[in-house]
Amino acid sequence: MERLDKWVMLKYGVSRTRAASLIDRGLVVCPGRRLKNSLKLTEAEFAQCQVTMPPAEKTDLRPEHIPLQILHEDADLLVVHKPVGMVVHPACGNLSGTLVNALLYHCSNLSGINGQERPGIVHRLDKDTSGLLVAAKNDAAHRFLSRQFEKHTVTRQYLALAHGDLAKDGTISGQLGRSRQDRKKIAVVSSGGKKAVTHYTILKRFNSMTLLEVTLETGRTHQIRAHLAYIGHPLIGDPVYNADYKKKNSRQCLIAYRLGFIHPRTKKYMEFCAELPEWAKK
Repeated sequence: MERLDKWVMLKYGVSRTRAASLIDRGLVVCPGRRLKNSLKLTEAEFAQCQVTMPPAEKTDLRPEHIPLQILHEDADLLVVHKPVGMVVHPACGNLSGTLVNALLYHCSNLSGINGQERPGIVHRLDKDTSGLLVAAKNDAAHRFLSRQFEKHTVTRQYLALAHGDLAKDGTISGQLGRSRQDRKKIAVVSSGGKKAVTHYTILKRFNSMTLLEVTLETGRTHQIRAHLAYIGHPLIGDPVYNADYKKKNSRQCLIAYRLGFIHPRTKKYMEFCAELPEWAKK
C-alpha cells in the first residue's frame, strides 16, 4: 500500500505539494473513497483512481535575455550550468533574474507540470550553489525525468570544499528538518524530519580544508550544507551554516559538477560534467 499523494507525485511527475493541491481541489477521484493526502490504497484501488491534470496556467513571468551556459539541448530537454548567485525560480524577493526568466526567453515552450512559477523546472539548486540542472520542454519529458529523481536513479555528484581535516571517507545520515533555533536553517532532527543520506569521498587535504566528492542518496533542501555542518565541517564560504568562515571566501564552495540520467525519448543514458571553478581545481 502507498500514500495517495506519493502515488500522484510518482505517476504524474509532480512535486508532493502539487500532488496535495490536486487532491485538495478534487481533481483526484477514486469511486467510493473520501480522499485525503495520507490515504493508503492498494495497487488495485489505485487503478480505479482518475486524475485530471489542469491545463498549465498562463504565466505572468517575463522572459529575460540572460545568458545561459547550455551543455546540451534537444526537443525534450536542456542541460544548463547555473552560476553562483542565480535563483532557480521566482519567489518572494526574487521575481526576476532567475533561471526560469532566462529559460522563458531561450525556449518557446517549457513543461507546465510544476505550475506557472516553475515552468520546466524538474529539480533545483540553492542560489549560492553552482552546477548542472536539467529542464524539461514538455510534460512527458518532465514526468519521465521526475520519476528518475524520485527513484534516486539519477547520477548527481558534487564537489565541496569543507572546513577542517576529515579523517576518512564516510556517510552522513540523519533526518533533516527545519531548525528550531533558526528557521532559516535545516538541521538534523530527532523526529519529524525527512530521511537524508550523504556519501563523501576525500579527494585532497590542504590548509585546514578538505576537498570532497559528494554523492547524494536523497535530495533534501540544503542537504550537503546541513550535513557537513552537523559533523563539524561546514562548507567554506557558506553564508548560513559557516558564519565564521564566510568572510574568508567570497563564494560558497559547492558545485553540482556531474549529472546523469536516462533520456525520456531515446531511453539512452546521458552524463554531463561542469567546468570546475578554481577552488575545485586545487
